[in-house]
Amino acid sequence: MTGAGTGAGAGAGAGAGADGPRHDLPGVDTFTRPYWDAAAQGRLLIRRCAACGRAHHYPREFCPHCWSEDVAWEQASGRATLYTWSVVHRNDLPPFGGRTPYVAAVVDLAEGPRMMTEVVECEERGLRVGMALEAHFRQAGDVTVPVFRPGREP
Repeated sequence: MTGAGTGAGAGAGAGAGADGPRHDLPGVDTFTRPYWDAAAQGRLLIRRCAACGRAHHYPREFCPHCWSEDVAWEQASGRATLYTWSVVHRNDLPPFGGRTPYVAAVVDLAEGPRMMTEVVECEERGLRVGMALEAHFRQAGDVTVPVFRPGREP
């Protein structure tokens, strides 16, 4: 995993920008603060359940597999494979319109969970199901968000 770049990231939430509300900023609260603080340091966190042993993402206070509340933060490797993607050519929500085309994607993290994200630094013709990806981080407003770029094949 590497440090932050520039641009806006994927996520949900809203903030005020020069062109009005932004639709790419995540909602940060007390529970998710460790996730966003780690991202600012170039680290990807997931949650793992002590009861069933399974990892999950997006961060939740309970395990979505067995419903246990015995879950903790864990640093992920940052390695993933591309599960599916869509190249977005038009998006009128700020700030996405200025970034089209971009690759909205779902990746399989090496630890097991699937994650919605964006693939960067890869032309559309270079995308393929199962390709190796690695986490990369970029600034989006006051937060740093994880995106993925092509990585080394195992």
